[in-house]
Amino acid sequence: MTKLFVGTELAKVIELNHPDSIADHSDAAAIIHPGQIHEVLAFLKQAEDLDFQVLSALTAVDYIEYFEVIYHLLSMRRNTRCVIKARLPGREELTIPSVTDLWRGAELQEREIWDLMGIKFEDHPNMKRILLWEGFPGHPLRKDFIR
Repeated sequence: MTKLFVGTELAKVIELNHPDSIADHSDAAAIIHPGQIHEVLAFLKQAEDLDFQVLSALTAVDYIEYFEVIYHLLSMRRNTRCVIKARLPGREELTIPSVTDLWRGAELQEREIWDLMGIKFEDHPNMKRILLWEGFPGHPLRKDFIR
């Protein structure tokens, strides 16, 4: 069983290498400012002592006041996992940098989040709907979606 890299400890490591990138943290996750998510995730993947080479899941949650984009990372070599989050305030024009250049597997997951939640991933190679048709009105997993 993999060991969780505790969010408070992970936040300390991230803060040492990327000052002012931590928005908040808990035992479960480190929360990164959205504009710095790409560089922090690249660091977590490339740092030899962390080695989070696998993006096991990428999802989003609508909390009405804000959205969270959640990244589940895995280091098979170190047998550790961690959770990184980014909070996006508001409901309109939500964007966050894409991580498809770090993990190719993020491409479909980012498209699904765009399709169902309306969060656009900047620099995504193919940002279009994946489940619904182009022109579908709205994003059906948002809490304010009415059909």
